[in-house]
Amino acid sequence: MTSPTSPEIKHLGKADYDSTFAAMRAFTDARTPDTRDELWIVEHAPVYTLGLGADRGHLLAGASGIPVVQTDRGGEVTYHGPGQVVIYLLMDLRRNKPGGKLYARQFVHKIEQAIINVLQAYNLAGERVAGAPGIYMAGGDHQGAKIAALGLKVRGNGCTYHGLSLNVAMDLAPFSWINPCGYAGLETVDMRTVGAQAMLSDVQQQLAEELVRVLATNE
Repeated sequence: MTSPTSPEIKHLGKADYDSTFAAMRAFTDARTPDTRDELWIVEHAPVYTLGLGADRGHLLAGASGIPVVQTDRGGEVTYHGPGQVVIYLLMDLRRNKPGGKLYARQFVHKIEQAIINVLQAYNLAGERVAGAPGIYMAGGDHQGAKIAALGLKVRGNGCTYHGLSLNVAMDLAPFSWINPCGYAGLETVDMRTVGAQAMLSDVQQQLAEELVRVLATNE
């Protein structure tokens, strides 16, 4: 197998969810052991997405005005919309650990660490919660609130797609019309709500670069 190179970071700009989802699957279907990994940065129009095992009962009153898309990622229902960093990780996990395969659990841990590191750069403390993928506020008035979501598809050959979302400066109302990730009453915040004024484009680039860095290390 060829030695890996750093993933290519691609900026897709504003793109609808359905076409991006189709493109991720097409890329993964067509890739070979020599295909370079890619990170896709995108901003979506308002959309709810459902994981493979998602319960539509988690879509509450008020959600009917926003499109709902069934996906093949893990996890429950989540929301994507303007002002949110979305990064899709089109990776071959067999490449991303010295001497062998990077396992899905390690991959998730590295993604979460990159998010924590970027939040820390804005003086925000994020933390993991056991059994609940994503990143949550570690203190302050919004302790326990979710600020980043994570949902992946890992094929049997170790190739991944889907990825993460980090809330920067959003209309948060659509989160109140679902049980985010299946948790009733879970507060969802963005960086602006917890005191960080940040440009979406800056956070997009910082998080993509931090993902590349953390995936290349033994952190």
